[in-house]
Amino acid sequence: MKLSFHKMNGAGNDFVVIDNRSLDTNLNRQQIAQLCDRQRGVGADGLLAVEPAEAGADFKFRYYNADGGEAEMCGNGARCFGKYTAMLTGENTKHVTFETIAGTLSADIIGDNVRIAMSDPFDLALNADLQVDDLDSDIHIINTGVPHTVVFTEDLKKFDVLGLGAAIRYHDYFAPKGTNANFTTILSDQHIAIRTYERGVEGETLACGTGMTACALIHHLLNGAASPISVDVEGGETLEIGFIPGSNQSFTSVTLTGPADFVFQGIITI
Repeated sequence: MKLSFHKMNGAGNDFVVIDNRSLDTNLNRQQIAQLCDRQRGVGADGLLAVEPAEAGADFKFRYYNADGGEAEMCGNGARCFGKYTAMLTGENTKHVTFETIAGTLSADIIGDNVRIAMSDPFDLALNADLQVDDLDSDIHIINTGVPHTVVFTEDLKKFDVLGLGAAIRYHDYFAPKGTNANFTTILSDQHIAIRTYERGVEGETLACGTGMTACALIHHLLNGAASPISVDVEGGETLEIGFIPGSNQSFTSVTLTGPADFVFQGIITI
């Protein structure tokens, strides 16, 4: 089968994007993993598929991790999806909505950036009661569309993201689906830096949109940081998380703003 695709990049988080509004492309898990393979395929952290909406939005968002497994949401992927679907609908399109497993989201095109209106977070647990060998810091939990943990450290560059990230991701506490693991350091009151071990990629990625959202919200809860919060990622970009704090450690109007770029387009035989 010959497959037309675009390659897109959101702050270093890269994706294969396909237009499947006709629903005539049915990729299995192995084929998706092959497409995302950096040696034998296009190479990506995940695959985005555009499908027709079912409940009144403009499009349906399907996201698959690099291992071929479907996930609820992806923040950087959502920005790329927003820019891609805006292209599909016309050059003057500045706002699109799309259905995800995590709820209906919207994307606004703001110059070279895309702002995603995220779903409200849930499953918050500060200072969770779990132990990980060789980790002395507290672990905080929040779901920002997908499950995340947040750990604060003073030395992010030397931190064992792969080892401790895998230990948290596969911890019995999060079985059977696992979690994403984020490690963050405070640069100033409204500025943090993060590194992320992503479930489904099974390694560190250059950026994670739902992960940076998780870190910013936990930073607010623990340290009182006001919205918006700037987040530096390993890809070299700085993104912005906006939110309105509510009662009982809740949040509304959570947004993620950052770049989304087309890299190239092509046709591959799979």
